[in-house]
Amino acid sequence: MLGSATSGSPIVAVIIPAWNAAGRIGRILDRLPDDGRFEAIVVDDGSTDRTGDLAREHGAALVVRHGVRSGVGAAIRDGLAAGLARKRPYVALLSGDEPGDPADLIAGLEALQAAEADYLQGSRWLPGGDDADRAGKPGLATRLYSLAFSGLAGRRVTDATNGFRIFRSSMLHDQRINLYQSWLTGYDLEPYVLYKAIRCGYRVIEYPVTAVHRAASGRPTVRGMRDGWRLFRPALLLRTGVKR
Repeated sequence: MLGSATSGSPIVAVIIPAWNAAGRIGRILDRLPDDGRFEAIVVDDGSTDRTGDLAREHGAALVVRHGVRSGVGAAIRDGLAAGLARKRPYVALLSGDEPGDPADLIAGLEALQAAEADYLQGSRWLPGGDDADRAGKPGLATRLYSLAFSGLAGRRVTDATNGFRIFRSSMLHDQRINLYQSWLTGYDLEPYVLYKAIRCGYRVIEYPVTAVHRAASGRPTVRGMRDGWRLFRPALLLRTGVKR
């Protein structure tokens, strides 16, 4: 659970979008590092269970509540806005579906700072990374997606679908990065930010992380062709100039 191992105000707002995550949100928050540099902002995206209440009980610094379900992109966007309002110099993204290990936040932040980079993308496929819960499956679809994304973005990214990300909040003041577009309310938003970070010339690095899949809780992470297309289309639409 978040604590006070390091004194002073938090410098990283950890954004956790969550929908009907009562069975998971406590586990996620309890696994966050006991380090005062981090604070959790949970965006309860119209849940009909006790997600928001449990997030508060397990130490979230702030719970943003959507009255109706608005989409994961909209939830992330509101979490990022809250991080900016709290003047945190860094923001991190974790999923309320438990795809990443919160314990990687400390090493990820330190790697980002040591490299003097702007954006850190988690990767299961780098040496030291792990896709522990995939039960031997090779993750071919995510690797092929990453190859396609890399070609469109013009930079090799080994794991473009990975939801573990840390970046400087100052990026969000760049007028070339516009999160408030109607097509960015779903899965599109995260690959949009990664693509923009690369194409706008920010220093982007990858870092090995461990993935934890929703399959462990009986629910899929990305469901079918529709969600897969929403992950892929931002890079394609941006590269072709259809979107900006």
